[in-house]
Amino acid sequence: MSDTEELTKEQRDQKDKEDRAREEAEQAALPYQWKQVLGEIDLTVPVPKGTRGRDLDVKIMKKKLSVGLKGKEKIMDGELCKEIKMEEKDQCMIHIHLEKIHQEWWENVLTHHAKIDTRKIVPENSKLSDLDGETRGMVEKMMFDNQQKQMNKPTSDELKKMEMLEKFKTAHPEMDFSNAKFS
Repeated sequence: MSDTEELTKEQRDQKDKEDRAREEAEQAALPYQWKQVLGEIDLTVPVPKGTRGRDLDVKIMKKKLSVGLKGKEKIMDGELCKEIKMEEKDQCMIHIHLEKIHQEWWENVLTHHAKIDTRKIVPENSKLSDLDGETRGMVEKMMFDNQQKQMNKPTSDELKKMEMLEKFKTAHPEMDFSNAKFS
């Protein structure tokens, strides 16, 4: 049993509030800002006014990211929380856009930086077309099942079971199902 399961609702709410405040303070202390959707991360790295592209030293690798000004200490430099896709892309030097390999929430950008609680992320609305095939199929099935329930009709799983039962009845006409009860 975890510590939060033993807390009252008020204590959990207070702990969540404290955790959010701690996360916000930790994130505010980072030398960059970041946001994410399931498949991508966007970073905003502040640089001195008048900085030109040739002044920047940016290295983006599958599992590492380094951003700084040439000849100065790096603004950010370290191992990424998870691997990213590496394809030939135009790279914006101030705004870094990373495409995730898997559609999942990251707890931090660089592994040695403060983590966030990904269970508390409230995602923005997205389009079905934004999702990968497997996730899209799951969401469409859930939407269909929800509509069926609202109309007091069988869900996709229940329809599949009914179809299998009908095939079994057809294959075994010698059996009497008239008094059978199914749940």
